[in-house]
Amino acid sequence: MRLRVLGSAAGGGSPQWNCSCPVCTAVRGGAARPRTQSSVAVCVDDRRWTVINLSPDIHAQIESFDALLPRPGRTTPLKSVLLTDAELDHTLGLLLVREGKTLDLHATAAVRRTLLDGSGVLRTLERYSEIVWRQVEPGTAVRLDGGLTYRAFDVPTTKTARFGADHAASEARVVGYRLSESPSDGPSDGTGEPSIVYLPCAQYLGPDVLEFVEGCDCLLVDGTCWSDDELIRLGLAGKTSRSMGHVPISGPDGSLERLTGLSIGRTIYIHMNNTNPVLLDGSPERRAVEARGFEVAADGLEVSI
Repeated sequence: MRLRVLGSAAGGGSPQWNCSCPVCTAVRGGAARPRTQSSVAVCVDDRRWTVINLSPDIHAQIESFDALLPRPGRTTPLKSVLLTDAELDHTLGLLLVREGKTLDLHATAAVRRTLLDGSGVLRTLERYSEIVWRQVEPGTAVRLDGGLTYRAFDVPTTKTARFGADHAASEARVVGYRLSESPSDGPSDGTGEPSIVYLPCAQYLGPDVLEFVEGCDCLLVDGTCWSDDELIRLGLAGKTSRSMGHVPISGPDGSLERLTGLSIGRTIYIHMNNTNPVLLDGSPERRAVEARGFEVAADGLEVSI
């Protein structure tokens, strides 16, 4: 199984167009690496690819990765799309692939409802393309064309829904995915085989979430903010990281502490906000992450298991 990080930043990318925080300033000055908005591509046979989340940067991301470029005519190796949630930075790219004849789209019922009746992204897309909607049921193993199996798991959140009414956590407004290669006799259950977990949004790493993370070969996990009050301290917003639906990296209940000691092959932070100092090479925050054996994703990073 092969995974390619198409984009590693949170919404807005890094640098963000209207931000002059230390990280954005460093990127513009050439002292830090630019990053596009988060998305990953996964494949087993190197021919049929699944993309998890379609960011507004998907066009540039496809053009930067030869394996996703079109074949003769308009045949594309992008065969299916999985959504973790209905956030704009994970779904606006759907409108940018509207030229395709069909789109195999996997999402929970709550995410689909938001895209139809809340943001309207899916309702707009349906005017251009045929959407083959596959309802994601947390806990159910699903085998995709190409030999990839996914099993979604619920990631409870109390974040206020921006579009439409709030839904209960049990309705899976946010999910993560555990990905594995399918055995020849059918879909795996995602627990016994080598696996990758993709978890770009997690408000809290509780026991139920950690159960799906434990034992995987590689975890790509929410690294949005270093500290819970990061945006407040910088004077950029009045919201904490957790109130926006993202566990901070630091702190006694942050992801660095919650994940240390678990049986995980590689732990890689993804979906970093442009304000996060881990994006700066050599920063104390980056050194703290690396001292635990964890990594910080960059666009173009590849993982093979």
